[in-house]
Amino acid sequence: MVKKLFDNSKLKSSKYEKYFNVYTKLFSNYIGKEITFVEIGIDDGGSLEVWKNFFGDKAKIIGIDINPLCKQFENLNENIEVIIGDQSSQRFWKNFFLNYGKVDIILDDGGHTNKQQIITASEVIPNINDNGLLLVEDTHSSYLKNFNSSFNLSFVNFCKTLIDDVNFKFSENFQQKNFSLNDYIYSIQFYESFVAFYIDRSLCSYNKKITNSGLVSDVGNIYRAQQKNKFIKNKFYSLRGLFEIISNFKTNILLKKYFK
Repeated sequence: MVKKLFDNSKLKSSKYEKYFNVYTKLFSNYIGKEITFVEIGIDDGGSLEVWKNFFGDKAKIIGIDINPLCKQFENLNENIEVIIGDQSSQRFWKNFFLNYGKVDIILDDGGHTNKQQIITASEVIPNINDNGLLLVEDTHSSYLKNFNSSFNLSFVNFCKTLIDDVNFKFSENFQQKNFSLNDYIYSIQFYESFVAFYIDRSLCSYNKKITNSGLVSDVGNIYRAQQKNKFIKNKFYSLRGLFEIISNFKTNILLKKYFK
């Protein structure tokens, strides 16, 4: 559906071919709803028309670009607004959300540098409504030198730290990072050249183990006790401990290639 609108847009827009299936999958649930959709990086304006036609008349579309000439694209539709600003500026985002409040979907198709993508994600995620979404595209830029001040500080590596951050919600005893977004993000999904952040504060509480009211069985406890006794016996009366060390060493050599 998005691809057809893209093909028929009166104004120019450029997208990679695989992106359209991702758009349709992630955005279809918002069609016909009263949402605020923000696209960062509007270039020749064609995508604004696409999104307006895709989401419908109830949606408010806001385009953000650093190029002042993009202001002219407000004339496309009364529900389209264009803001000129620098997505790598924390001050810009502070003023933006003071003026517009929380939004529902943000699509980052901006400058693609690590500074732009990381600062944008950090500033906008706390300002997205529950059941909202941040979609960052063209994340292949994390592997290109001219988009990064440091490959170690790429956007993709930033996302990897957020995986740890989300998992710290497993227990209040886990030590969280100094910078955390896990009060907002409940899920992160990776595609080729895309990262999607799902926002819902109600799903970001600390996890708790619960037990139902079914009949109690000692099967599990008996098995675990047997395994514990077996392990202790082997540990002290055989070379199992040494074998474990050797086995783990071999396993680590095998797996290292997956972490390079």
